[in-house]
Amino acid sequence: MSSTELPSLLSATASPRASAVRVAPGERLRPVRLPGITLSVRSRPPAREGLPPALYVHGLGGSSQNWSALMPLLDGLVDSEALDLPGFGDSPPPDDGNYSVTGHARAVIRYLDSAGRGPVHLFGNSLGGAITTRVAALRPDLVRTLTLVSPALPELRVQRTAVPTAMLALPGISALFSRFTKGWSAEQRVRGVTALCYGDPGRVTEEGFRNAVEEMERRLQLPYMWDALTRSARGLVDAYTLGGQHSLWRQAERVLAPTLLVYGRRDQLVGYRMAQRAARSLRDSRLVSLPDAGHVAMMEYPEAVAAAFRELLADAGRSRGGADVEPVGEEPSGSEPVGSGLVGASSVGSSSGSVGVSGEGGSVSGGGSVGADDGDAVAEGPPKGSPGVGS
Repeated sequence: MSSTELPSLLSATASPRASAVRVAPGERLRPVRLPGITLSVRSRPPAREGLPPALYVHGLGGSSQNWSALMPLLDGLVDSEALDLPGFGDSPPPDDGNYSVTGHARAVIRYLDSAGRGPVHLFGNSLGGAITTRVAALRPDLVRTLTLVSPALPELRVQRTAVPTAMLALPGISALFSRFTKGWSAEQRVRGVTALCYGDPGRVTEEGFRNAVEEMERRLQLPYMWDALTRSARGLVDAYTLGGQHSLWRQAERVLAPTLLVYGRRDQLVGYRMAQRAARSLRDSRLVSLPDAGHVAMMEYPEAVAAAFRELLADAGRSRGGADVEPVGEEPSGSEPVGSGLVGASSVGSSSGSVGVSGEGGSVSGGGSVGADDGDAVAEGPPKGSPGVGS
């Protein structure tokens, strides 16, 4: 089981009003109204015209703010947008109340179809990793590359630190948690989330912590916050139990897009032992291991994730005879050089071989219609150092 939000850190206390969502310098937040859902989309102005689009999908309990540290590092390379899943961030609940992995995947597909932005470089963390894996399997025409940061793919042996989140899916547990944590302050909740999600909570800056507390206070005012979290956790557990063509692992095998896998060795929610299985299942994949990272590497080590993504694009561009190669060779002003944080890694290994490098950044090694859960079919053809309050 995987999540980035510890359920016992949240409260069901809610009121009809909530403060405005924080928008970092250079970002824009806008609502996109679609049939049955309204999505809040965070974006940055593209460095120039014609850049390939990218879309970022957060995990359970998170929001589009979880990508605010990574997106500026990819300016000049992609045209970045990050969405708030229905019921999270600044997006209201879906009209049909469907928080299954398929329901969230459908929301992503509807947005991409309506915006005409596909194919995109698709990113997903935790629950967002499961969602984007399903999107890539169902609609390969919408995905150029897939980057999965600690994706929530099914595990048979769950880490003990992830058990509380799995229990959130059980009837009545959310009410029990809410009573138990009723007196907890936003600061206490954020410290707990940070301890769970970060490999080194000390990397969170004072400003980042204050921003996270502000966001936690805002979320606690939302009348649907607890329901969205509970139902999404239940949807993820349901997806874990499905077999056959509905299995997330089976769908991972059908992904055609070049895939970057990023795993933290200190992840308390997704077992690192799943990294090699993911590398084997995704046919065109490369694996980056970050020894000091936890569950949200794009927030803890955004430079290392950005460098690995640049290498993914370079390799994918060469395999297509030059497409997308030109932007990869350009370093944005003030950015880390390609391979920074990967300690001498000049390229990312393919799934057919392996290369090991170590250090703060980590190591790199190789590594039709699809059914959906709940009996559904998808018909549609923060500043660096911030814990973000879940992801």
